[in-house]
Amino acid sequence: MLELINFCEFFGVGIGVGVVGALLGIGGGLIMVPLFMLTMMPPHGSTFQTVQQVIGTSLFGVFLNAISGTLAYIRQRRVMFRAAIPFALATVPGAFAGSYISEYFSGPGFSMTFGVTLAFLGCFMFWKSRSKRATARPEDFDIEHAEFNKTLGIILSFGVGFLSSILGIGGGVIHVPMMVFLLGFPAQIAVATSTFVLMVSSVVGVVSHATLNHIVWIPAIAVGAGAFVGAQFGAKIAKKIRPSWIVVLLAFIMVCLGTQLFLRGYLA
Repeated sequence: MLELINFCEFFGVGIGVGVVGALLGIGGGLIMVPLFMLTMMPPHGSTFQTVQQVIGTSLFGVFLNAISGTLAYIRQRRVMFRAAIPFALATVPGAFAGSYISEYFSGPGFSMTFGVTLAFLGCFMFWKSRSKRATARPEDFDIEHAEFNKTLGIILSFGVGFLSSILGIGGGVIHVPMMVFLLGFPAQIAVATSTFVLMVSSVVGVVSHATLNHIVWIPAIAVGAGAFVGAQFGAKIAKKIRPSWIVVLLAFIMVCLGTQLFLRGYLA
């Protein structure tokens, strides 16, 4: 009976994570990792014994969330494959590069500096949430023929993979505003495209963590199933919500993440 209750708890968490992750194109790891670490690791719980288990299990949920969100956004015809495929491929070498030289960039000073930068960018996004780019409607954007700077997008996607690897954060929180404000994508198109990129990039992480036995499978399946369901609702909400609201919500997430990174470095 207790195991069933635990399964339902993880399933419920997964639904919430799936809604937010698919709505904003960020996967949901930013929610699951701190939640699991604070409530389900010793001395507060015994579900997870190591941080690696938390990350591996969360990443499996992110993967299923991204699959479900991608399927929903493909049905809505909002995934810009001309950008999604090269951007996704560019994040992979960036992540590998970050993993090999992370020791040179993962000190407290770097964490604090990047945290302040991320929080500042979040404030900037909020300030720009009523701008032309932030309020652009997906109905007015032709994903088949719209022009954008693909070279800049690939270079920035490499950087997204790099930062995701050395900081342990999802790339969507950087990718979505990049596509909106630098490449000119409407917010819903950016979210859908970011979700596809996350689906591809998370495969490598899931396989790696599974090989290293970092995934606690019962919680992973429960939270993943919930995220799969929740992502369908998140994609439906994203279809109806105003583009500027997506930008505002993402700005709030960026400020919170920036604050967390700053405190991580300050307290180290």
